[in-house]
Amino acid sequence: MLKPKRRSVIKLAGSAAAVASTGMAGILASGRTPAYAQQKTVHWLRWVDFVPASDQLWRKELVPQAEKELGMKINIETVNGNDLQPRTTAAIQSGSGPDLIMAFNNTTYIYANSVVDLTDLAEDLSKREGGIFKYCRSFCSDGKIFMSMPWAVPGAMISYRKSWLEEAGATNGFPKTWQEYRTVGKKLKAAGHPIGQTLGHTFGDAPTFTYPYMWSWGGKEVEQDGKTVAINSKETIESVKFMTDFWKEAHDEGALAWDDTNNNRAFLSGTISATLNGASIYIEASRKPDTYQTEKGKPMKDDIQHSPLPAGPAGQFGMHLMQSTMLMKYSKNQDAAKQFLKWVHTEKNYEKWFLSQKGYSTPCTAKWEEHPLWKQDPVMAPFKVAARLGQAPGFAGLPNQKAAEALSKYIVTDMYAKAVQGMPAEESVKWAESELKKIYSA
Repeated sequence: MLKPKRRSVIKLAGSAAAVASTGMAGILASGRTPAYAQQKTVHWLRWVDFVPASDQLWRKELVPQAEKELGMKINIETVNGNDLQPRTTAAIQSGSGPDLIMAFNNTTYIYANSVVDLTDLAEDLSKREGGIFKYCRSFCSDGKIFMSMPWAVPGAMISYRKSWLEEAGATNGFPKTWQEYRTVGKKLKAAGHPIGQTLGHTFGDAPTFTYPYMWSWGGKEVEQDGKTVAINSKETIESVKFMTDFWKEAHDEGALAWDDTNNNRAFLSGTISATLNGASIYIEASRKPDTYQTEKGKPMKDDIQHSPLPAGPAGQFGMHLMQSTMLMKYSKNQDAAKQFLKWVHTEKNYEKWFLSQKGYSTPCTAKWEEHPLWKQDPVMAPFKVAARLGQAPGFAGLPNQKAAEALSKYIVTDMYAKAVQGMPAEESVKWAESELKKIYSA
């Protein structure tokens, strides 16, 4: 057993004597609390969940439980998802802020030099839970380190009113191709039930629509080398031309700049017939069946179905919002933050959150695909494989820092937005090409 050095013993004895002799007055005069009274605090910045029950679960049950078991204070702060990136940038620039910050998609690459390597925690999770899906791993790891801890994938599927689509001619399920969707959509809009789709600067519904749409026509940002900008192609131009007509014929044109909440409200109010979204619309309608009803006075939840995006000439694709957790280098509580991350990713703790989501979010490891939750409601079944089948921004290259910058600047989304507002297809594609070259040639 090692004996403490004489100088340390004298220092400790002196401190104890000072406290004993001066009491509380001495402590207050010094302006400092004794070291033994201090408690670690972990500050976690997250989005405002589209499943309100999950935010309530954190505050009422999980946080108090974690504080008790870990002996630390947990401060969970929630903000609109669109505010996460500017808050992250500001914290890094100032060198202070939340210890843990939620990241979307490949924005992790933008902050790669400002985060703590979480490889040990991530690989341990992967080993325990059947492997982290390739889609999720690609957003969190650059192959050298894990820049963030995989959290979950809220799948993006089209929520639609089954009865209205059937009235418009979709009697064999949701339209399989974009042309079929356009034909049905034209009838829906004529009947006062347009499609609602944002092309605005919002983190979820806009890019998870425009990227897969472009891919389905054969368009892509860059070649496989990750350097050669390839968006200005015949395939991309055709996709823009089709979208311009599809938008005018079938969509609510006032939805151009919606954020990720507007389409939820529009759908639940009966204003639109279909929209690309997570499962939050259905979950909310199920939670309040007496509030959200059809024009026939029946629960709307019974008329809601989900479908992947239609196929285009080059196939069918999907992009789903990836959520992960970054531990910031400026944090003075890195060890405590790691303990908390390990705690929340322990199966019994994570499961409580997963169950509160009711299928809105798909975990990032294979183990959860076999969870009984997926068998409880067939309407939620399409979301089960979201984390397994997504394709990442930056295709045909990697979802690296440059792809993340292009995503954060909404270049692909703006290409379509400019066209539906009147810019010729060729010009909108040239504009996107010019913006991407500024990024990829830098």
